[in-house]
Amino acid sequence: MTDTGELTFRRVHAAEPELLFDCMTQPQHLTHFWGPTGTTTPLDGIVVDLRPGGAFETTMVNEGDGSSYTMRATYVEVERPHRLVWIEPESRGGMKTTVTFHSLGDGRTEVVTHQTNVPAAFRAAEAQAGFKTSLDRFAAYLERITP
Repeated sequence: MTDTGELTFRRVHAAEPELLFDCMTQPQHLTHFWGPTGTTTPLDGIVVDLRPGGAFETTMVNEGDGSSYTMRATYVEVERPHRLVWIEPESRGGMKTTVTFHSLGDGRTEVVTHQTNVPAAFRAAEAQAGFKTSLDRFAAYLERITP
């Protein structure tokens, strides 16, 4: 028996789906927001092979103690600018993340991040709070690069 579950996060951003998709798939964007508050993700720690079966890896560095954590995933679906799916095989049960970009028709886009096979440790309140700070960093980055 595995102890896995699901998580869903929703955010609305004042940007078109194409820009949001590019931010989530291009290292020069990812380096500005990937990871929770208190971490950095150096550009040379990001691998994006944007195709089904391609690698997606990020190495986050803790700003306090210098320790690092590498997330290794494989893209399953790449449908610019509407859908992005990857699986982290090293995570128990193979955690699957699906990010969808829904245009609201007024220049805004709803981004829904849905994860399945999420280990209990990742579902803990502290882990979810950390994930939400990453979403906050993404929103702040978008505000800096959009008019």
